[in-house]
Amino acid sequence: MLGDMTDAPDVLGRDQRPPFFPVGNAAEIGLEPPKDRHGQSVRTWVRALAGMQKEALVVNGATGRAWRVVSDEGPYLAGHDRAPCPLCTFVTGMSASYMNEITALADTRGIAIDEVEVTVGNHYSMEGSALQGTMIGGALTPELAVDISGDADTADLYELVRDAVVASPVNGLLSGVKASLFTLTWNGDQIEVGEVTGLDEKPHPDPATFDQAEIAGVPVSEDLMIKLRAGDQVEGVPGGINTSLQDSQSRTLHVQARCTMGDDGVKGIHENLFRPIGSEFRFLSDEAPQAGGRGMAPDAATYLAAGIAFCFMTQFGRYASITKRRLDGYRVVQDLHLAPGDEGTPGDADPVETHVYLDTPDGEDFARKTLDMGERTCFLHATCRTPLTPDLTVNTAGGVTG
Repeated sequence: MLGDMTDAPDVLGRDQRPPFFPVGNAAEIGLEPPKDRHGQSVRTWVRALAGMQKEALVVNGATGRAWRVVSDEGPYLAGHDRAPCPLCTFVTGMSASYMNEITALADTRGIAIDEVEVTVGNHYSMEGSALQGTMIGGALTPELAVDISGDADTADLYELVRDAVVASPVNGLLSGVKASLFTLTWNGDQIEVGEVTGLDEKPHPDPATFDQAEIAGVPVSEDLMIKLRAGDQVEGVPGGINTSLQDSQSRTLHVQARCTMGDDGVKGIHENLFRPIGSEFRFLSDEAPQAGGRGMAPDAATYLAAGIAFCFMTQFGRYASITKRRLDGYRVVQDLHLAPGDEGTPGDADPVETHVYLDTPDGEDFARKTLDMGERTCFLHATCRTPLTPDLTVNTAGGVTG
């Protein structure tokens, strides 16, 4: 039973393939991107493996590139800590996207950048009881710090960073109130959703091609994702072992990513999960040649999309574990439509569209409740429905502005 976190097998630990890799046969196994709406449409297929381990296949329609990425949780959620948590994947995408926009806009404005480092700190909240149906996740104001030096004065560098942040597609996920849209398939049959907003279309085909994904024979940076440091395993403290599986919660979360540009143009992102107590991982990110990179690692939109889907899936497993109900399988197909901005045009995004597939003998009412609680407690769906403006600080040789 996938909803049981107790003694779940370590599927990723037995997998001999790299945790992240480019998929070489995406079209042959039916991994087609959604129709483009605004310039960058991303489709993500995710399945639960065991416990908190999940696998995603992500296709970016703007580039045609497909990637396999995975996710796990640490001891706070009875995970094996084999891969970064969903919030870490999302904040990685944020930092990489901001870096992309800063460097691109600097080229447009003729500003030579000597060094730039982007640090994103995300905060979330969780309040209420899962058993009583009152638990809800919240998204708090992100912290964004950019250390930058170049052949421009402090005012011009600050304006550059400010405008780049607004032009990033991330702006579309943070700004405004966007209620996510869903379909629900229970034991193979589409049923009506409950409290969430329904998506007025038929579900996409239930994902069934994960095991057919082949590693593409293309150049990639080595070790696309590695663990740098394991988090402390402690009991009886906030954020410690199994604390995120408690029924009643009142806590905040804090994850941070620091992005720098390598000599080869590939971005290195170091992330830390501070609350709850998690590990430190290093990601690599690169844009496809169509977007000015070399395609040596997953792009920013891939990480953003996978992070949202992973976080949403985590809530299904957690809710089933807390309520001690059977959840024999769960999968999603998620479409993310992003609109990159430019000079004078802010980045934007459509509401996230997700097709949910739940296998459970506990009835369609439980399936609907699982979807409702998944949306209520997903930190990244909360991000989309909460208007947020990053608290921006720009550090230059001439001083600090923000």
